[in-house]
Amino acid sequence: MKITRIAAVALLASSMALAACGERSEPVAEAPAGVPGLSVENARLVLPPVAGNPAAVYFDLAYEGDRGLSIRRADVAGAEQSQMHAYAEYNGKMEMGETMPIAITKGTKIAFEPGGYHIMAFNLSPDIQPGSKVEVTLTVSGGDKYSFEADVKAAGDDR
Repeated sequence: MKITRIAAVALLASSMALAACGERSEPVAEAPAGVPGLSVENARLVLPPVAGNPAAVYFDLAYEGDRGLSIRRADVAGAEQSQMHAYAEYNGKMEMGETMPIAITKGTKIAFEPGGYHIMAFNLSPDIQPGSKVEVTLTVSGGDKYSFEADVKAAGDDR
């Protein structure tokens, strides 16, 4: 019984010594926010002409980062769902549909525009009105995110 108590005291003392060592550890450096080398200009969300239909987000993207990435997701604040779309030929005609991840490498420039790549925003909040702004977030391979603001435009405004 006496040996059991001595062993318990020794175990407790060694645990406390190890815990004290852990208090002096160096702080962990945080990963940089955003996606280095990625930039977006001319961002706008165009509201649908018929309430309840999806809105479209357009912008000009440029990438000057050193590592190749893929844009794998887009989210629009105030939308229940967002999807990246593109046009492609199917059965002899052009059709719009959800796109696969979009590969980007140093020097890539992509215009997200009508008739090309764009983001569809479904079931928008009624608070999103012309003249306001919404946050758009792109998620790239590896999980890093890049967020930017898009101007909200009415259906008839210049796209």
